[in-house]
Parts: sequence; C-alpha cells; structure tokens
Amino acid sequence: MLSNLNKYNIILASNSPRRRELLKDLDIDFTVKVLHGIDESYPPETPTPLIAERIASAKADAYRSLIIGNELIITADTIVVLGDLVLGKPHDKDEARHMLRALSGNTHQVITGVSVTTAQRQETFSAITHVVFAPLDDDEIDHYVENYLPLDKAGAYGIQEWIGCMGISHIDGSFYNVMGLPLHRLYQVLKTF
Repeated sequence: MLSNLNKYNIILASNSPRRRELLKDLDIDFTVKVLHGIDESYPPETPTPLIAERIASAKADAYRSLIIGNELIITADTIVVLGDLVLGKPHDKDEARHMLRALSGNTHQVITGVSVTTAQRQETFSAITHVVFAPLDDDEIDHYVENYLPLDKAGAYGIQEWIGCMGISHIDGSFYNVMGLPLHRLYQVLKTF
C-alpha cells in the first residue's frame, strides 16, 4: 500500500518511540532524524486547537531547509487540554502527580498536530480526541508515577499503559491520536503525496 511513497525517502522527525512504533504499523519504510533545539513556543493568543499544528509546522520548517532531493519529513506534536489549561510533559514526578489528579474524573482533549513536508509541498493538520478518566485515587496515581514513564508524555500518561487500561473509561476519537500519531488521518494525507 501507499506505493505512491516509493519515490520518497521518508523521515520521521521525532524522538518518540511510540510514534516510531505507530508509523511502522502503516508498513512504511522510514528513517528517524532528530534536530535538537527547535523552538516549540507559541504566542499566547494562539487558539488552543491550533497550538499542536503550529508546533508541528515549526518543527517541519526547521527541517525544510535541510531536505535533500526526494525526502518526505513527518513531524508531530501532541498536547493535552483540560478546560483552558494546556498540559505538556511534566518536569518531575510531583508535577506528573498534579496533572493526573487534575485529569482524574474529568474529560480532556488530546490534540496532535502533524506536518508532512517535501521540498515542494507541506500539509499540516490536527486530530482531536476526547478522553474521559474515571476518578483515580492517590495510590493509583502513585503506582503509575513510580512504575511507568509519565515524564516523557503530554499530560503525564500513556493510554497504552496501565493507567490507560484501568483509568480511561471512554474516548471519542482516535486511540492512536492519544498515543501521539493519528494514523487514519495521516494515511489519508500520505495517499495524496
């Protein structure tokens, strides 16, 4: 499938092991290239649904001048939004606990922005998934924080891990989006390249 991509050297510009795993599930051959020091800030007036798109596009722009020949670059960014609060990756275990307490018993949004970029073209889009957490007690939160890796995940959790299995009661939208890459939408965009 996606034989139209045979003309490209596909590069996933991400440190995320989950994004690597997910892109492999689309049966696409790719390599990983990561630039460090990309500015992921955004103006405070940026509408929340556009923040992840803006960051994914900024990442793509950082790579654009480095594109050689027939390279196709995939960049992405995921944020967790609770009300008006944007939750990124926690800086330490205490912040992870605080984030998980805030998410407990509430519905939040996971928004992933993706840019697909070649020397001639760039397509940027985002996907939104609504996630409902059951109430979590402090022992459950502590178990997750101490036994898993909440510090490398927006919102301090991975849906595919223990806390997702026991704590998420419902989602509306793409499961893969919550993991960090909305595969169905990405596949549809890649078909157009």
